[in-house]
Amino acid sequence: MSTQIAVRLPDDLIRYVDEQVAAGHATSRAALVTRALERQRRRAVAARDAEILAAAADEEGFDGLAGYAAAVGLPDLD
Repeated sequence: MSTQIAVRLPDDLIRYVDEQVAAGHATSRAALVTRALERQRRRAVAARDAEILAAAADEEGFDGLAGYAAAVGLPDLD
């Protein structure tokens, strides 16, 4: 399912988006914006995971990290 929203963007970003679509790097404006938002979401998740893992490693070194990793469930992979 998708929901249509309206977003105001500066003219220079609109030109960039249109150039990317015209060059065939995206099939539409929506596709390019979607790809950019998905990339940003992946970066945010990776940054969060890195912080969690760094904290676990700092507490007890790699033994703590291994223990943490072993105890973490992965429900999204089940």
